[in-house]
Amino acid sequence: MLVKVLMVVLLSGVAFSTQAQTPKTSAARYACPMHPEVTSSRPGRCRKCKMTLAKVTPAPPRDPNAITSMRISDFTIQDQNGKSLKFYSDLVKGKVVAVNFVFTTCTATCPPLTATFRKVQQQLIEHRFDVQLISISVDPTTDTPERLHAFAEKFNAEPGWTFVTGSSSDIELLLKELGVYVANKNDHTPMVLIGNDKAGYWTRAYGLSSPDALVKLLTEASNRAERGSAASSSQ
Repeated sequence: MLVKVLMVVLLSGVAFSTQAQTPKTSAARYACPMHPEVTSSRPGRCRKCKMTLAKVTPAPPRDPNAITSMRISDFTIQDQNGKSLKFYSDLVKGKVVAVNFVFTTCTATCPPLTATFRKVQQQLIEHRFDVQLISISVDPTTDTPERLHAFAEKFNAEPGWTFVTGSSSDIELLLKELGVYVANKNDHTPMVLIGNDKAGYWTRAYGLSSPDALVKLLTEASNRAERGSAASSSQ
């Protein structure tokens, strides 16, 4: 009788162990890229910023020694004055930068995004803080240098703030490298990329954060120790 009891216990244990090791398929989950606390079990839009929810994939274990970096190609672009520039060499290399994404016919997030950048620039000028501001058009076909010039004037942009356009193919590749490309310009992200090229440091921020919050992030980026240029140009 004792032997039978032991056999039952052992078999139960094996069955339990087998069940415990069977991987469970988790249900799909969607979250807002800028408000990760906004989640859903179905595709949709964020209730806060109306961005399209992205499907969440489990992140692999992070290497504690990993250094955040970004590889940026040296695309030829035009600024709001019609001047041809190399995006990486002229606007990013060796600098602390803040990059947002707009288009001139946008009536939703772009005006407040640009107004926030103007307030950030005013604070930077007041504190003599050397930062390159960059606004990249996500609609380069419409946004000619002339249109961007008028748009920049509307927000009183000063030197040190470059509005970027170029060929549709180059701008699309640039946006993909920066991780912000969307097929529909109206779905573009209200995000700011903040980087310190010398330190090889990049981070993202919500573009409609307060100017004080963005200046604080820029200060933190600027204080990163120089590590060499990690956002290297792939010419």
